[in-house]
Order: sequence, then structure tokens, then C-alpha cells
Amino acid sequence: MNRREIGSITAKGGFVNEIEICKKFNNWLKDEEAKLWLEIMGYNVNKITSVDAVQIPTTINIKKLAEYELKEDDFEELIKFKKADAQIKIRIKIGNILKIENISLKKANSDANYNQIDKRSVDEYKKMWNFCDEIAFWLKLFTGENKPELFNNKIRKIKLKDKRRIFFNEMPKNIQEKIINFFENNRLLIVNDILKGRGGLSANWILITRFNKKENTTTWILKDINTAINFFGSGEIKISPRGSLYIGRITLQRKGGTPDPTKLQFKINPCELFNIGGEENIGNK
Repeated sequence: MNRREIGSITAKGGFVNEIEICKKFNNWLKDEEAKLWLEIMGYNVNKITSVDAVQIPTTINIKKLAEYELKEDDFEELIKFKKADAQIKIRIKIGNILKIENISLKKANSDANYNQIDKRSVDEYKKMWNFCDEIAFWLKLFTGENKPELFNNKIRKIKLKDKRRIFFNEMPKNIQEKIINFFENNRLLIVNDILKGRGGLSANWILITRFNKKENTTTWILKDINTAINFFGSGEIKISPRGSLYIGRITLQRKGGTPDPTKLQFKINPCELFNIGGEENIGNK
């Protein structure tokens, strides 16, 4: 079997956080999951000299960029577009070649567990994707950054479910179409940015884990990031029944809560990726 085509795997024990997964990679000579992960990534474990896995923290000190084989000149963009949670350095015997793989790690406690994959202000997304002022204005009404009460000239005929904001399905039809068309025409850029990122800390792979406490098992699936982009990003772009926006299997919502209630957020149900392939049980090999 082509290792890249493997579906989900269920194994004994729990290893759902970044530190535990890095420990498994670093114990690759004895750890069966780590060997399989390396094979899925396209490596022959018999040709590997060493594996060094490190967690990439949420915030990175600029002076530590060299640890990730990165330059300080790129710091601002690296942090802005970072999607990798772990970096795996693989040394190949022949030629002493160093390969680097960046992994985005997502964990879920159940099939209904949604993960936030990106969160920013409307203005930040405007700089990234260059949408027009009109789209920005209505997106800010959607998040509540623009308060509806201050723009009665624009929305006086709209009956709002929530006086603090406007839902997509409450916007004028021409605005709904304009927003949908923008996301359709820029789908590839948008889905790449929110799942893969850009630059030296972008993700090459996505590893999703789901721990079953009762059975003490972890189900996981490892896929190259382009497969995940195609899976989550494919499908109709439309307004949801609750007035958010669907981009395939991705949901665009108002952040809400605290902090940052008026930011936009993109969410996925990571467990849906388990539907790509069948499931195997490798137990305690």
C-alpha cells in the first residue's frame, strides 16, 4: 500500500498534544507510530540517520529563529502566517541531507469538536486578501466592529436578530452575492492562508488526533497539507442557515466572547478528515 493513502489509525494510549507527538518522533527507532508517520511522509526509515522533533510555540522569540533554520529578516511574515505546531528535522544517510517537515497538529475530543484555524480583524484580512472597502464595511457590520445603530442610512430597512451586529443572511442580496463571489474567486489563496500559511513556518502536513479516554486509544490521521486544503476547501460557498458563511467544509464566523469579540474566525471540524480513508487498528505493536 502507498503509505500516503493510509486512512485513520487507532492505537493504544494517548498522544494528543505537541510535546507528546514530538517525543514519539524523537523515539522513532522504537516507536511504531513515528515510523509510520515518517513512511507516510515518504521516507525510508532504513535510510534515516537521525530525527529531531521540536514543538513550535505560539509565540516565538526572534533570537530563537535559528533553531528552526530561519532568518530574522523574515520574522514579521513568519509570525503572521505561522501554521506549523511542530518541526521535524530528518537527516538522511546518503549525502548527509537534512530534510525539514512542518506539521500542523489538531486535536479533538469528539466527532463534533470544532477547531479555530485562523482569527484576525477584518482590516488584517483586508491587507492579506485585498478585498474592497465595501466588503470590509459589511464584514465589520457582521462582526459588530461597525455598530449597526451608527449606520441607519445603510440598514434602516433591515430587521435585525441581534442589534449588535448583522448576519450575512440579513444583508442586501447584492452584498451577499458580492461577498460570496469574492470568496469564490479567491478561494485557493484564502484556504491556503488559513490552513497552510506562508513562509518558513507554514505547514507541510496536518496530523489530527482524537483521544478516547474510556478505551485509552488515540485515533489519528496524517495527510499532506494539500490534501487537507482540497478536502476542507472544496464544496459550495454559501450562507449558512444561521447567517454565517460556508467555504466548503470551513465556516467563517464572528469570534464573539472574550477576548477579541469583533474579530473574524475560520473553523473546521478536524474529525471530518477521518472520512478520507478507512480505519486500521495497530494496537501495541
